Amino acid sequence: MTSTHNAPENSHIRRRVLETVKRTIAEYEMVASGTALLVGVSGGPDSVALLHILQHLASEYGLRLAVAHFNHGLRKEADDEAEFVTTLSSGLGLACHIKKEDVSRYRHRHRLSLEEAARIRRYAFYDDIATRHHFDKIALGHQADDNAELVLMFMIRGSGPVGFAGIPPVRADRIIRPLIRLPRRDILDYLKTVGLAYVTDRSNRDMQFMRNRIRNHLVPLLRRSYNPKISEALNRLADIQREEQAWIEGIANTLYHDVRLTDEANRLHLSIAQLVRQPKAAQRRIIRKAIADMKGDLRRISFAHVRAVLDLLSVDRPDGMLDLPDGIMIERIGNVLRVSKRSGTTRPKPCAVEDIYPLTFCYGVKKPDKVAVIVTVEEIDCRVIFSTVAAGVSENLRQAGQQVAFFDMNSLNFPLTLRNVRAGDRFRPFGLQGAQKIKKYFIDHKVPREKRRACPVLLSGGRIIWLIGHRLADDCRVTPSTREILRAEIACLTSDHD
Repeated sequence: MTSTHNAPENSHIRRRVLETVKRTIAEYEMVASGTALLVGVSGGPDSVALLHILQHLASEYGLRLAVAHFNHGLRKEADDEAEFVTTLSSGLGLACHIKKEDVSRYRHRHRLSLEEAARIRRYAFYDDIATRHHFDKIALGHQADDNAELVLMFMIRGSGPVGFAGIPPVRADRIIRPLIRLPRRDILDYLKTVGLAYVTDRSNRDMQFMRNRIRNHLVPLLRRSYNPKISEALNRLADIQREEQAWIEGIANTLYHDVRLTDEANRLHLSIAQLVRQPKAAQRRIIRKAIADMKGDLRRISFAHVRAVLDLLSVDRPDGMLDLPDGIMIERIGNVLRVSKRSGTTRPKPCAVEDIYPLTFCYGVKKPDKVAVIVTVEEIDCRVIFSTVAAGVSENLRQAGQQVAFFDMNSLNFPLTLRNVRAGDRFRPFGLQGAQKIKKYFIDHKVPREKRRACPVLLSGGRIIWLIGHRLADDCRVTPSTREILRAEIACLTSDHD
């Protein structure tokens, strides 16, 4: 299980490794004087080298160190590896926190890959120990070849630019990776030079895992046949991409703020009108940010999921809903996109667009005389024109269309009221028996939600006499005995400028 290398000290190798680590720590400001550092140690060469290097630098940086080891319980050698880490820590005079957990059970319960389940539980353990024992940072042993292999993996999977950024040297200002500039060969040379033992994980040779096939087959092939410095090239690509991603993220955050309408504990709403004005690349980033806000991360959210959300933005899709992994729901409600996270099997309480994006207006309408009365409703970008028509004047009242309405002037109570639809509004649709809720009328006639909130109503004496643009009420209608007629017509303001 363990390999021990006794070799004469090579000051050049030690110096090169230590200088590289110190430059990395300085470049990314990984630690400050007095930092309490929890070191994740599996027992493999990278983590053993990391622990030894940090122990060597502890006095220089004023570090307080301790070790954390997570036993996944997946291999028969796992208990021996835990014992190895315990002995290693004890020999260095460091406290060692160990936890054993059945990751397989967690994997099946949450329907994850084995690798993903192990990672989630391992990081949860590190976070728990760091919080309970007041460690400022968590140091992990990822190195340059790990980073190159991950970039290649994302390329093969067709990942976006975020994947090409590779493993971040610092994540969330808590997890640091001091070895991220060191190639694997330098780490092995260092271990040999200082005579340190480490354990070898035989599963790293298991070719059923893509990461192992990349490490043991693809990278050597690329190095041998295409680029002897393939690892360095991929790390350079990751550095460039990471810096550009940071710049683009700043722009995307501003756009996200502009598009977001509301932000609650379990749901948020985006303006589709604002969203579709952005380039497709920006739309994808905004959607990913919204999902991450609700979910806490983007794990299991693929390009296909984001593309399906983009499909909801189509003008041909006034409404629609998607179920995404981990309880995330995406709903189109008219011109609003709602992103929510349900608790257990409970879906979030439905809400209307008017609850998301309030719109209220109310105007008085005086009786027109010889001059028409024009009411401009800026909230919905329209105007309503009121004029009088003498009875008997030739105008086909039945074929005027939904944008024009006629009323018996003598049955009206002025001033009339022009306002937005409100919850609970009812009217008596012309030609039907009895009163009906306007909400039911909208549902029956499949009026999109976004159009409902922009639909005005005209009232006389507190009664709705016209659901403007849709249906007249039976009240105040023109009859054979009508002597004077009020004509009302709604017109869109934007059409006047075309």
